[in-house]
Amino acid sequence: MTELIPGLPEELGHECLTRLHYSTHRVASRVCRRWQDMLQSLDFYNHRKQSGRTHKPACLVQALPVQTRVDETKPGGPPVYGVSVFDPVSGSWDRVDPVPKYPHGLPPFCQVTACEGKLVLMGGWDPASYQPVRDVFVYEFTTQRWTRGKDMPETRSFFAAGEFNGRVYVAGGHDQNKNALKSARVYDVRENEWSELPGMSQERDECEGFVSGSEFWVVSGYGTDSQGGFVGCAEVYEIGSGQWRRVEDAWRAGQCPRSCVGVGKDGKLFCWGDCDSRVRVGTSAVELGPWALVSGSAYQGGAQGSFLVEGQNGKLRNVEAPDEFSGFVQSGCCVEI
Repeated sequence: MTELIPGLPEELGHECLTRLHYSTHRVASRVCRRWQDMLQSLDFYNHRKQSGRTHKPACLVQALPVQTRVDETKPGGPPVYGVSVFDPVSGSWDRVDPVPKYPHGLPPFCQVTACEGKLVLMGGWDPASYQPVRDVFVYEFTTQRWTRGKDMPETRSFFAAGEFNGRVYVAGGHDQNKNALKSARVYDVRENEWSELPGMSQERDECEGFVSGSEFWVVSGYGTDSQGGFVGCAEVYEIGSGQWRRVEDAWRAGQCPRSCVGVGKDGKLFCWGDCDSRVRVGTSAVELGPWALVSGSAYQGGAQGSFLVEGQNGKLRNVEAPDEFSGFVQSGCCVEI
């Protein structure tokens, strides 16, 4: 095929493909090799992004429905997790195919982050043995397939993660012996390589991470000898200079930051669990541009609710979710596809 779309000028054919919804890319890639190469290229992704044709769904590590046997009154066993996808524009829900290595459920406590239209899944505990794993998997929405990435250099659980310019930064957490860590690494998704970063000033287990501008923030956490004693300070890795700086009183001391850190218009951090009593327990929030998808319960053991909210002080708008997408949300991220 010499023309992108027969009978149309090249620029118009390119614009037509740019307007395709990402859910159609897998089928469109089968039309011809040229379409396949184009749809899967980074240049095409960047063009769609610059022209405002990308979509920003929330990708959630969410508990799957548990089938109850006829002779049981309640389901037993630990929860099983999968990746749910919520599109805030259409209000639709979908589920990503399982990771081939874990066909019956994701590793509990795995970390997810976005990278150039892809979903990157790291670490967690083996669902069968509950031993920590160093696995890395990358989900490509264009092909709707998982690929195996290079393993994490060391075992690391409950760590902070954030992405900038094709690289995923990780820091803190704890090792296989439950020793809190202050080390940090960076994963180049394009090159499939890990590199070591300077360590933080202190150990930070169960910390939370995010990227703001060109800075990787690692919020709160605690040391090996102070289990559950969450600190109020944070550390910020300046990606340009390669240096860490410490920020005092960035977070409420004693409060777990996992999956619930928000950034206000004034640049100060806040807890999404404080925004409404309906999500005060088991809070998980994913920021989707001006909106955020916030999930949680009013009390321990209460029904899980999902809401869209605009800004820190906005009103929560209930999100209708089918029963199979009403499970507990462990964590999540926004993927610009």
